[in-house]
Amino acid sequence: MTLENVNSPLKLNNGVEIPCVGYGTFRTDPAVTAQAVKDAIQAGFRHIDTAMIYHNEEGVGQGIKASGVDRKNLFITSKLWNTDRGYESTKEAFQKSLDRLGLDYLDLYLIHWPANEKQFGPEASRINAETWRAMEELYEAGKIRAIGLSNFMPHHVAELMKTAKIKPMVDQIEVHPGWSHSEEIKKIQAMNIQVEAWGPLGGQGATVLTNPTMEKIAAAHGKTTAQVSLRWVIQQGVLPLPKSVHVNRIKENMDVFDFELSDAEMAEISALKDLGGQCKDPDEVDF
Repeated sequence: MTLENVNSPLKLNNGVEIPCVGYGTFRTDPAVTAQAVKDAIQAGFRHIDTAMIYHNEEGVGQGIKASGVDRKNLFITSKLWNTDRGYESTKEAFQKSLDRLGLDYLDLYLIHWPANEKQFGPEASRINAETWRAMEELYEAGKIRAIGLSNFMPHHVAELMKTAKIKPMVDQIEVHPGWSHSEEIKKIQAMNIQVEAWGPLGGQGATVLTNPTMEKIAAAHGKTTAQVSLRWVIQQGVLPLPKSVHVNRIKENMDVFDFELSDAEMAEISALKDLGGQCKDPDEVDF
């Protein structure tokens, strides 16, 4: 399938179509979120990603309303935070997210991080299963068009599938040059789950955008290192979620469909190591 722009659709395993690039709001100051989301939508983005823990769902909702674009033409994602895991608390947290956003349904809702054995011991699998059961019921009730995961590695997904009735449609993990997760991506894709990339430009303190290899490849294509990073993600069949609050960069992040990286360039970028980012192991986090 040829992708022509950020809204070219990818089809999830339940048949729902999702725009192939999303606008991320991780670490977007709540005070500027409404304007940034409005700017992103007016620039052409139709896929917006937020989460309860970003503390900016209200701003996202305000930006949606101010954009003038009909809700049905937008794809809105939020995520369940770790302190709200469990059956009843998941349902309560979902409704609170809807209320903050000012919406009556979500297009996609994700479990933000897996419960891990470091924190919960043998109870981790049960907690994830109960959380997912609530997600399945919200999906079956028509309150969410698609449900999925975030920061679940392939072994977490496999464990969840032992009890799940409905296969996750999405798994959003950290992917950027220097933190490629190449094997994990292939394993998740082999399960027919769409991989999304959070932090595709590396994020605060990362050197993705100033790396000499990235600069060399960008110069060869007359593009920026940010555009090369996004193109590298897209060519792996992964859906990137770039974030910027600057209109010129928002537009730059959309302009990634008029060039293609060679196999050699893809491999060169994939081989990069230690360029920063969060780079957290979901089995080791304690939040």
